[in-house]
Amino acid sequence: MFAVGWGANQFSPMLIVYRHELGLTAGEVAGLFLVYALTLIPGLLIGGPASDRFGRRPVVWPFVTLSPLATLLLVLGPRSLAVIAASRALAGLCSGVVFGSATAWVQEVSPDDGPSKGLSARRSALALTAGFGLGPVVAAVLAQWASDPLVVPYLPHLVIGGAAALALGHTPEGTATARPGALRRHWPPAAVRTRRFWLAVAPASPMVFGSVSLAIVVLPEEVTSARSLSAGFAGLMTALSFAAGVAVQPFARRLRDDLAGSVAGLGCATAGAAAGIAAVGAADRVLAGAAAVLLGLAYGLCLVSGLRQAEHMARPDERGAVIACYYALAYLGFGAPYLADGLGALAGKAGAFVALTVIIAGLALWTAGYAASLRRSARQPEGDTIVRWSPGDCNSASR
Repeated sequence: MFAVGWGANQFSPMLIVYRHELGLTAGEVAGLFLVYALTLIPGLLIGGPASDRFGRRPVVWPFVTLSPLATLLLVLGPRSLAVIAASRALAGLCSGVVFGSATAWVQEVSPDDGPSKGLSARRSALALTAGFGLGPVVAAVLAQWASDPLVVPYLPHLVIGGAAALALGHTPEGTATARPGALRRHWPPAAVRTRRFWLAVAPASPMVFGSVSLAIVVLPEEVTSARSLSAGFAGLMTALSFAAGVAVQPFARRLRDDLAGSVAGLGCATAGAAAGIAAVGAADRVLAGAAAVLLGLAYGLCLVSGLRQAEHMARPDERGAVIACYYALAYLGFGAPYLADGLGALAGKAGAFVALTVIIAGLALWTAGYAASLRRSARQPEGDTIVRWSPGDCNSASR
C-alpha cells in the first residue's frame, strides 16, 4: 500500500514541472487527472470483489508489480503527453485494485479486538498516508533541485516498488481464500445497501481526499502567481497536510465512536476551508500552510473513521468489496479542485472557499445529527432487552 500510494501521488507536484517544461494547457493538466480517475474507480470496483473470490495475494501482487512499470513509462517518455497519460492510466488501475484489496488483507492479518481495536484501520491508513505524503515530497524536492527534473524524481519509486513486490512473496495470506460464488452475489454488497452506509459513512467519504486535494492542488496555485509557482512549495504543502494526517491517526483510533471521528474530521475540514478564504484573499503562504494542516487533520480523521466503519459493517466474504466501495466514494473527493474552479468562476477565488466552507459545514452538521440519533435509539430499551451501541453495529444483551 505504501509503495503503490507513493507511485500514485508522486505525480502531483510534477504537474507544475510539466506545465512549465511542456507548455501544457489547463485542459491537458485536467485530462491527466481525469485519466487516472477513469481507471482507478473500475479498478476498485473490480479488484475488491475479485480478491474476495480468489484471495488477496493473487489479486494484489500483479498490480503491485505493475506500479513501478507505470513509473518506468514516465522515465522513458518524459516529454510525450501520450506516454504520460498511459502511465497515469496504469497507475490508476494499480491503485484501484491494490487499495481496496490490500486494506482487506491488512485487516485479516492484524489483530483487531481487545486492546488492539481499530489497529487494522490505522495500519491501512498509515501505510496509505505515508506513501501519499512521502512520494510527492521526495518528487518535489528532486524536481526542484535535480539536474533532470522530468526523470530523476521518479527513480526512488522504481526501487521502492520493486522491493514491495519482492516483500509480498513472504506475506501471509489472509482469511480470504478462493470462493467460487463470491462474484455471483448481489451487487453492491449487503453492507453498502444499508441506510447506515449511505447516511453515516457516505457523506464524509469524499472529504478524505477532497481535503488533501484542496491542500496540495488548489491552495498552492491560488496563493502564488504563475511566475512564482514551484514544485518545492507544492511539496511543502503536501508534507504539511499528510504529516498532520499521520499525526492524528492514533487519536482517531482511540475514539470509541467511529462517527465521532467523521464529525471531528469534517469540523477540521470546515476550519481548513475557512482558513483558505483568508489565505486566498491575502495570497498568504503562511495562512495556506495553516489551512493545509487543518485539511490534513480532516483527511486522517475521516480516513480512519470511514475504514473502521466499513470494516465493521462488512461480512468476511464481502470485506474487499465493501472497502472498495468506500474508497470509490472517498476518491470522488479528487473532484474538489474542479468544484473549486467552477465556484471560482462564479464567485471569485475567495468566494469559492466561502461556498466550500458552507458545504462542508453542512456535511458536518448532518453527520453529527445522525450520530446523535443513533445514540438516542441505542439508549432506548426494547421490551426485555437493553440495546448497547457499539462502533460497528447495535448489540442486544438480555437484561
